Amino acid sequence: MTELGSQGAERVLALSSDRTEYQQALVRRFQLPYVLMSDPSLSLAEALKLPTFEALGGRLYKRLSMIVYGDMIEHVFYPIFPPDAHASEVLEWLRTNPAHTFPASPGGVSKPGTRD
Repeated sequence: MTELGSQGAERVLALSSDRTEYQQALVRRFQLPYVLMSDPSLSLAEALKLPTFEALGGRLYKRLSMIVYGDMIEHVFYPIFPPDAHASEVLEWLRTNPAHTFPASPGGVSKPGTRD
């Protein structure tokens, strides 16, 4: 988290289809340094057409990362592989794309990975 902050990341949020109670238990158990957001209805998946998959009788989010500035999705990392190297990939992207170089959003969300 410290390295991400040094590259301009203001916060890290995680989103899953798990219920809030389960997520709170995970945060306590693993002492996660970021906020977990619950979306059991997958409403964000529907709104942004995010990738999901079926498992154990339910629909789950596929792993992806988004860099968001204001109301604009600046970049999407997908697929995430290998997951244990992904934090380094995000750090490198932040280093080569400093926040102050991004154009102001015209009031809407851009297409993932594009600059309007």
